[in-house]
Amino acid sequence: MKLQQLRYIWEVARNDLNVSATAQVLYTSQPGISKQIRLLEDELGIEIFARSGKHLTRITPAGEAVLKIAGEILQKTNDIKAVASEFSNPRRGELSIATTHTQARYALPEIIEQFIAEFPDVNLHMHQGTPMQIAEMAAKGQVDLAIATEAMEHFSDLVTLPCYRWNRSIIVPKGHPLTRVQPLTLEAVAQYPIVTYVFGFTGRSQLDQAFQSRGLEENVVFTAADSDVIKTYVKLGLGVGIVASMACETVDDELVSIPADHLFEESVTHIGIRRGTFLRGFVYRFMEMFAPHLQKQLVEQAMETPAKTSVAPLFEHVTLPKH
Repeated sequence: MKLQQLRYIWEVARNDLNVSATAQVLYTSQPGISKQIRLLEDELGIEIFARSGKHLTRITPAGEAVLKIAGEILQKTNDIKAVASEFSNPRRGELSIATTHTQARYALPEIIEQFIAEFPDVNLHMHQGTPMQIAEMAAKGQVDLAIATEAMEHFSDLVTLPCYRWNRSIIVPKGHPLTRVQPLTLEAVAQYPIVTYVFGFTGRSQLDQAFQSRGLEENVVFTAADSDVIKTYVKLGLGVGIVASMACETVDDELVSIPADHLFEESVTHIGIRRGTFLRGFVYRFMEMFAPHLQKQLVEQAMETPAKTSVAPLFEHVTLPKH
């Protein structure tokens, strides 16, 4: 059994059983990958992948078990490299982050600017996606950190660390009737079409719960993952916008932002880290920049928490900042 063979089966599984795509990713040949997978299966005496002709069709139950362990082994090899790099050159390396548009556009720019100034020899990579995609990337070890509000609780492989609290604002065109409603109520907002985030994005579930708890049905006519896109369609008169308040810092002269903290429960943005991962010193520093209470000792305690055990007790003494 070779480490290369484990990498091949892992990457084939990641690439939807497409051996050709896997070969491109790994800069090798398709026949070479197929041969090594067969050699591994012959050595183990099982089929990792079921086949129809020359095509892989699914992962077998035995294959699922093998792949789980293979992923852990590959992660540990990456950890060994990270440990070596930490001792040989602690200020050089790579940091990959997966996050949503709202975090990338409004919460992270200042932090990234500070980080690059402090660690100019660390290459920073940012990936954007849905919260579910982001959490999955972190759980599979494809990125070092996931930053989002939703979805990470569904992955037991992730340790989720609370970073900051935030709430929402209503955005409307200038002169809209809602600008004259004081105090603003959910009943008043529910009278208009709503433009907001796609379900599963940026605290959307809590928004829906707020209306449902009052017996109201919101008429969501347009959804988007991007706060700036939502603003554009509010400006066009499609409806009343509901976005994260941090996204209202750049509202232009044609729109009015109305704070709605009293209408909705606060949401909490988290950082997700794959359980058992060795973290470089600059990764700890990035987390501390983003959320000052996430100091190395507290993060290490959270990382040692058993799977499916809440880290909440570790943060009972922490007052999360509001963004």
